[in-house]
Amino acid sequence: MASAANCAVYFSSNTNCLTVFEIKNHSLPATFVSRHPNTFGRRSHNSVRLSSSTTGINPLAAPSATAVENDGSLLDTVPTPKVIIDQDSDPDATIVEITFGDRLGALLDTMNALKSLGLNVTKANVYLDSSGKHNKFSITKASTGRKVEDPELLEAIRLTIINNLLEYHPESSSQLAMGATFGVEPPKEMVDVDIATHVRVRDDGPDRSLLFVETADRPGLLVDIVKTVTDINIAVESGEFDTEGLLAKATFHVNYKGKALIKPLQQVLANSLRYFLRRPTTEEASF
Repeated sequence: MASAANCAVYFSSNTNCLTVFEIKNHSLPATFVSRHPNTFGRRSHNSVRLSSSTTGINPLAAPSATAVENDGSLLDTVPTPKVIIDQDSDPDATIVEITFGDRLGALLDTMNALKSLGLNVTKANVYLDSSGKHNKFSITKASTGRKVEDPELLEAIRLTIINNLLEYHPESSSQLAMGATFGVEPPKEMVDVDIATHVRVRDDGPDRSLLFVETADRPGLLVDIVKTVTDINIAVESGEFDTEGLLAKATFHVNYKGKALIKPLQQVLANSLRYFLRRPTTEEASF
């Protein structure tokens, strides 16, 4: 990925972690305007209706000779790409982590792509462990300097990162659900959404509950999950949304009027999500 930035190389005192580089105060000007002032990261007692129509991925025509960062990587065993959006770890910033074995570089092109969404990358670092190279970004909205709370913008961040993975590492196409439509090589086997979908809800203290969702990944999924939850007047406080290859896994802190969900409401929430995530994607008007 061709870009330039000031990077510092140093070794961490943690013997299990080698920090390769760190970039601070990578300021990116705002150009994106979100259409809906919905929040994801603070409490709200109102039902929020969201749409995934503003998010998407640019299709790729074909892989270029220079698209693969490491020579011969298409011949190797392709690792599982992972994109994590973490709203819990930092109260002031959204944390994004990207892993694709040891194939990713500094992802400067990805940071530049996030600029078009009206974001600042305030800190970026890379560390190595037994699972590969982990690229972590701290992201804030350029207009406010605060963490991203709009579900549509969070989904746009996720799709932008996946789009860059498909562009600069076309071999990831076979490992991503969205590679079936936008990549150069579709996954060999698609996930059965009925089998892959799991929803659980449990208490997490007197004031909130924990919602766990695992299902087949697709564009707009984060927005649609939050919409389904808020449509039954349950507030989404914060959480984490992980894309792991063909699957998406979400953990959300939720509450109903500032309190943990009672058992009947937990069941309503779980059933609503199972129905929405497993139902056919055909148009409602087609019979």
